[in-house]
Amino acid sequence: MDNKTNPKAPATKPKPSPSSSSSSSSRSSPSRRRNWLELPPEITASIISRLGAVEILTAAEKVCRSWRAICKDPLMWRTIDMRNDGDLHDMTYDLEKMCCDAVDRSCGQLVDISVEYFGSDELLKYITARSSGIRRLRLVRCYCITDEGLSEVALKLPMLEDLELSMCTLSHEPLEVVGRSCPLLKSLKLNNHWYQFPQELCNNDACAVAGTMRGLQHLQLFGNKLTNDGLIELLDGCPRLESLDLRHCFNLYMDGDLEKRLTENIKKLRLPYDSTEDYEFDAISNGYESRDDALGSPYGFSGSNLLSDDYDEYGFSSEGDFYDYEDYNDFATLNLYDYPF
Repeated sequence: MDNKTNPKAPATKPKPSPSSSSSSSSRSSPSRRRNWLELPPEITASIISRLGAVEILTAAEKVCRSWRAICKDPLMWRTIDMRNDGDLHDMTYDLEKMCCDAVDRSCGQLVDISVEYFGSDELLKYITARSSGIRRLRLVRCYCITDEGLSEVALKLPMLEDLELSMCTLSHEPLEVVGRSCPLLKSLKLNNHWYQFPQELCNNDACAVAGTMRGLQHLQLFGNKLTNDGLIELLDGCPRLESLDLRHCFNLYMDGDLEKRLTENIKKLRLPYDSTEDYEFDAISNGYESRDDALGSPYGFSGSNLLSDDYDEYGFSSEGDFYDYEDYNDFATLNLYDYPF
């Protein structure tokens, strides 16, 4: 019989080398995935610091001992962000107590704090009594903070540079105290929703700012009731203004001289009818008659009177049975291996 190879015999496939097989299995092995617990402490701290205070106190610090140690570091608490979804009625923990604990952990090094949907005069006193170097204070929808409470703590904020008071029930009086007590103040956000009724022309906020905040550089007055007279007083009293946001200030009417002064002196200017697409909150304008029908809009504005009508009033409840957040265990389980970075 001929010893030649049969041409119709199927060719045998080459066997994979041991090295390539090992490499393939190592790539698919879960044990080779990144383990968060093996990250250097400074990297872990950088990741955790991007969470809000609520997430850190209710979840991140419960992952393991090393994470808890990082979460106790005062440097982690130079910035305290207590933002939340505002659904206080369904919360099983006390936000004020958590905020106080976060302030304690800062050991006096706090420079930036944001409080939203909760807060009281007593909380402000607690914060300022333990933090003399605060440079930024942000209060949003803090309905239980009063004129007297903010005025009292203003004297303890000599380093304050940036203040935001959005949708708070405050008058112009604490603004005057803040202006006199905080000589380093450079930025002020005083935001509200515009309501046409009751019809009101009010320059109290503008006069308070103009009379006490001469060094102000950035001012946002969203939905304010000021008039042209108040705006002129602002421009006279705050000669260093670089940015001015007047959106939804529908009592203003830009005549030629005033508009010229604004455009020549303000680097970043937002006028009453400018777009609110980049505004942080819901841009609500309830019950407003278009100026196209009344005075005529110098900006060519026309459209619906209601920019947004789905605003929910979040109530503040102080009667709930709050549990100590240290006992709060209902938080999402973190996957320590599959984080995409």
